[in-house]
Amino acid sequence: MRVNVVSDVHGNAKDLATAGDGADALICLGDLVLFLDYADHSRGIFPDLFGERNADLIVELRTARRFGEARELARRLWAELGADRESAIEAAVRAQYAEMFAALPTPTYATYGNVDIPALWSEYARPGTTVLDGERAEIGGVVFGFVGGGLQSPMRTPYEIPDEEYAAKVEALGEVDVLCSHIPPDVPELTYDTVPRRFERGSRALLEAIHRTRPRYALFGHVHQPLSPRMRVGATECVNVGHFAATGKPWTLTW
Repeated sequence: MRVNVVSDVHGNAKDLATAGDGADALICLGDLVLFLDYADHSRGIFPDLFGERNADLIVELRTARRFGEARELARRLWAELGADRESAIEAAVRAQYAEMFAALPTPTYATYGNVDIPALWSEYARPGTTVLDGERAEIGGVVFGFVGGGLQSPMRTPYEIPDEEYAAKVEALGEVDVLCSHIPPDVPELTYDTVPRRFERGSRALLEAIHRTRPRYALFGHVHQPLSPRMRVGATECVNVGHFAATGKPWTLTW
């Protein structure tokens, strides 16, 4: 069996369409939406609405961890635009989801990222795409557990949930062979992003589940340029499957 795994697709529909080539299944660990490309500030929902110059500025503020100023800038820009924020974002996200879900091969097993909007997925997921969050799936005799979303942070992305709610989803999985999540377990080497030079939020509940249930693998994304893309925690191989938007290449698991 061969399974290809992607995360942090962020609008890369072109490469997503071939991400399952040669594999028995594709696993997608979320973040289909591209709100703002930190490598190319001309791409994404934010620059489409407010222009590249404002995208440059908000990236500068966020990178400097001046989140309050970044939120104030966003509030001012929305006021000047004179459009309903939720409606404008939803329309843009819907357009991206239509393209992203059409590119997913059959079968695909997917969970949400922190920038995704779970309420919309049921409208775009086609037959052959199984959406799981706090749920398990058996693929070729191997049990995969899926936990979607992220934890609450200063970024305030759409699908951030309280630690307790996230931990309950992890607990619901029980013992699995492969633990799949969007965010990493709370290990410094796995949560530190070397480009913006900051720690992203990792999950203590995921780490505790790894120590307790000893899955063969823990697969995740979220951190685009991790200090350690792969390391062993006890008996478990923890793997950041990569920033698919940038690489266009899936990570492959075979057995």
